[in-house]
Amino acid sequence: MPFVSPSHLLLICVAAIWGFAFVAQSAGMEYLGPHSFNAARFMLGALSLLPLWFLMTKKRLPQGKTLLFGGLAAGTVMFGGFSFQQIGLQYTTAGNAGFITSMYIVMVPVAGILLGQSTNIQTWSGVILAVLGLYSLSVGPDLTIGYGDLLQLIGALFWTAHVIIIGWLSRKVDAIGLSISQFLVAALWASIAAILYETPVMADFQAAWLPLLYAGVASSGIACTLQIIGQRKIQPSITALILSTEAIFAVLGGWLLLDETFGSKELLGCSLMLAGMLISQWPSRKSRAAMVQS
Repeated sequence: MPFVSPSHLLLICVAAIWGFAFVAQSAGMEYLGPHSFNAARFMLGALSLLPLWFLMTKKRLPQGKTLLFGGLAAGTVMFGGFSFQQIGLQYTTAGNAGFITSMYIVMVPVAGILLGQSTNIQTWSGVILAVLGLYSLSVGPDLTIGYGDLLQLIGALFWTAHVIIIGWLSRKVDAIGLSISQFLVAALWASIAAILYETPVMADFQAAWLPLLYAGVASSGIACTLQIIGQRKIQPSITALILSTEAIFAVLGGWLLLDETFGSKELLGCSLMLAGMLISQWPSRKSRAAMVQS
């Protein structure tokens, strides 16, 4: 297999789509509140996956209570993650949001320790670098973290839980059915929050149609499909490594489309966080040898 295969390119496309979604989310809140935006994007995400779900009828795993309760759990956690992310974008940059959200990549192995899983020095090295990067990126001279960055960090905790839940459920239920279920549950929670805390009108949704289309269809339906296709022939650790570049695309998108700028302190923080994410996910010699033998 060549070093850069079509599967690698598909996963890079997924990372780019997800990274630029932070720009769409920021732009969408010029017209909509965070919960209204999320409710619409979740519903669009569910609808965009329906054609794929019908096409994969013969490949579906048996459905039942596991899908029902799994969709409820995953959708509720997804709602929490996107809520903190979306609200936090009102107080921080798309680039910051992208990098801090990607902290879940190093949080997942740490959370695994609480679940009785083992880890190694490579993971801990990545965690230390990521934490140092977060400090440089988000903590000011008075040792306080920015409000928007703090919300993104809380959101990353939800994404950590989401990854663990999906990892357990993915072996038991149909992946596309689970995605649709969690989007519908998240849409329900976001709709309730929007009714309670916001006053959305149809004209606002119409004004935000382009960011909603990108966040709901491209970032959810298209990226989800490409991820499923791309990671079939790629080792999980390599998949996570490629998808972690989502943070770089978030910074690039913020710079190109939102005129966001980064100083030397922020660039150092991003560099350390990226190094930590790469080190924590880089396959060991043992795993690389196993992949070659397979």
